[in-house]
Amino acid sequence: MLFPPPKSPASPPRVVITGAGIVTALGLGWHANADGFRQGRTAFRPVTLFDVSRQRVKLAAEADLPAELPRTRLSAKQQRRLDRATKLLLLAAREAWDQSSWAPSGDLPLVLGTTSGGMSLGEDYFRQAVRQPFRRRQQPTRALHYQAQTQARFVAEAFGFQGPITIISNACASGANAIGHAWELLRRGRSGRVLAGGYDALSLLTFAGFDSLQALSPTACRPFDAQRDGLALGEGAAVVALETLEGAQRRGASILGEIPGYGATVDRHHLTQPHPAGDAALETMTAACAAAGVTAEAVDYVNAHGTGTVLNDSAEALAINRWAGARAATLPVSSTKASVGHLLGAAGAVEAVVCLMAVREQWLPPQTTLRAVDPICRFAMVRQPANAPVRLALSNSFGFGGANATLLVRRWA
Repeated sequence: MLFPPPKSPASPPRVVITGAGIVTALGLGWHANADGFRQGRTAFRPVTLFDVSRQRVKLAAEADLPAELPRTRLSAKQQRRLDRATKLLLLAAREAWDQSSWAPSGDLPLVLGTTSGGMSLGEDYFRQAVRQPFRRRQQPTRALHYQAQTQARFVAEAFGFQGPITIISNACASGANAIGHAWELLRRGRSGRVLAGGYDALSLLTFAGFDSLQALSPTACRPFDAQRDGLALGEGAAVVALETLEGAQRRGASILGEIPGYGATVDRHHLTQPHPAGDAALETMTAACAAAGVTAEAVDYVNAHGTGTVLNDSAEALAINRWAGARAATLPVSSTKASVGHLLGAAGAVEAVVCLMAVREQWLPPQTTLRAVDPICRFAMVRQPANAPVRLALSNSFGFGGANATLLVRRWA
């Protein structure tokens, strides 16, 4: 082999989180989101970003962006060219970067998950191409910035670092897979620190697509409810600064939490439907726990993928029942998509940060939209705000095409 990969360390290093940034419809930053998730607030409202007059569903969880972005190394001209998705990403990255106290580096890997990338720019390109096919103004810029790798480059340029960029587009597991891939880079000795996360903004094409499939709820997003009738869409971003424990301790960094395990599997049952018994979901939860050297008995909270669709929730509930066994009866479970909607490529990253909040601040995020729990759920749904000892949290992310991912987040005392 001409360029052999570096050998994995005999004893894989522990991976810790030294920075975390989050943006959702609940607010900008850790404190606003922690307060919202802790209370189980919902953030759905009439869509204003695009025309939904022809759609069945009119609600989504839109994020409120500040009039001005925080100062970075990007020029004023570059900032004017940023689309909504990139702004969400930069806001989350800014918070994670500041918390980590990292200095610019020549070799910092960046791993991001997204499904839509710069979809709004693609829509603008298409509209102009149809209405004014010979007008080229702004079209090259839209075509360039539409690409997810360009959005990632803005992050690297904003904070003054270089390094390999990896974009993962694995449907709804993208954000979790991005953090998991970063975890593997660190465990295998490929890098000492990695910036990772997920992001997606609302767009007409995505919204109309889900609505045309009648996948959106015409009432309310109620994961694991006996009368659930669909998902709700939202937008947001979450970014985490990951590094080896040794590296973090060497520089005296404040450690927010640890990622002790990650699992990923593929469900080959159907393109859009999970295996009815949740076989692949069971495998990925089991794999994450095996990587961490723990069992279901050690897990204090599960942030379920919980979309609110009939088939997804049934399959995941069966998988959790099988994985947890006797522990299921007392295992707290909730889906925070009831608060901020399904964030697609950002979902797994945002929900990992919610788990980090839970283990740091010792509370369980409730799902306040539940009316009657589906009898298939043998576990304890969290329905009201509650303080609780949370040492280890598990986060599930399952996507179209069978991409399954599970992350474990451990409290750092």
